[in-house]
Amino acid sequence: MRHSLAGRAESPMQARLLARLRDDGPLSKAQLADRLQVSRTTVAAEVGRLVELGLAQEAGPAASRGGRRSTMVDLAGDIRFVGIVIGATGLSVGVTDGRLAVLATRHLACDIRQGPEVVLGAALAAVREVLDELGVDHPMGAGIAVPGPVDFHRGVPVAPPIMPGWDGYPVRDAVSRTLGCPVLLDNDVNVLAIGEQHAGVARSVRDFLFVKIGTGIGCGIVIDGELYRGVDGCAGDIGHIRVDDFGPACACGNTGCLEAFSGGAALARDATAVARGGRSPFLADLLEENGALTAADVGLAVQRGDAQAVQLIRESGRRVGQVLATLVSFLNPGMIVIGGGVTGVGHALLAEIRGVTYGRSLPLATGSLPIVLSELGDEGGVVGAARLISGSVYAPLASRRD
Repeated sequence: MRHSLAGRAESPMQARLLARLRDDGPLSKAQLADRLQVSRTTVAAEVGRLVELGLAQEAGPAASRGGRRSTMVDLAGDIRFVGIVIGATGLSVGVTDGRLAVLATRHLACDIRQGPEVVLGAALAAVREVLDELGVDHPMGAGIAVPGPVDFHRGVPVAPPIMPGWDGYPVRDAVSRTLGCPVLLDNDVNVLAIGEQHAGVARSVRDFLFVKIGTGIGCGIVIDGELYRGVDGCAGDIGHIRVDDFGPACACGNTGCLEAFSGGAALARDATAVARGGRSPFLADLLEENGALTAADVGLAVQRGDAQAVQLIRESGRRVGQVLATLVSFLNPGMIVIGGGVTGVGHALLAEIRGVTYGRSLPLATGSLPIVLSELGDEGGVVGAARLISGSVYAPLASRRD
């Protein structure tokens, strides 16, 4: 399968048509005209041009609404996007179609501390495997997520606390050269928020927070349907909000950060102390068996009813809830979605976060505020990364950032 990378939107109207087809699926020309509030003549002309560009296709007659039947329009069937999601301890890659349905994925263990050449090499090898499996030669674009601050416009990580050797590395440009297509780089929590907006529980809301609790903690902020990055791209870095002046040291160099209390690495640290102190025989057995403990081990202990593990989760959730209560009072979001690896501990963590957030926020701000777990899993990041680059590929030339 080959695809011309030159075939891209030429006007804002074409971009609006492509985004609508991506998000809503196949629509008739009449439906497109109604939803975009333009004439059918305009839609017909722009769709015709998108078909010529290889971005759209006509898909037979629509159901009759009385009178002449309109024609169904869909995105071209051979559009393919790549999503690459790099975490602290693993990575996921996948390929989607033009509507961001995931066609194939790979999940690998990796250590972000091995540096960009090793980790990106493994990610790109996995991407090539998936592309070959699907018979794709040239994807139309790729989105990449990394677990640290990113200069979105330059496509480089900036002083990422848990990513030694990545500071200033030209991730976007290196991947673009290898794959031969446009690429965008963002931090993982923003990408997860975009994925949640497209395919997850946040589809129904325009304003929401996506809170990732993994090795680190971050927050994606969506306001009026648009991701908010801040002036320098570090909006939502809630893991480094100080919650205790005398707390443990954090990877960022400060002390008492939320991440140092409630991130996955912090849970593993505290669980290890509990195990070594003889307060949890179950965790002590796991430590002896595996040589180290993880946040997932704490979740396993919670499922077994281990009182010390439950206490660790409650303390973690309490700290997260304190910070979220402040954000709720400040932003008044319509939903909070909790995701990331630590959510494997499930409803014990969610219950504590909910209780503290609701208890510390104004009733007006939380009266209709759902706080829910993400249901997307590993595919959420792949969808978000594909959504990120699709927004650029489907945009008219003058507004692209790649």
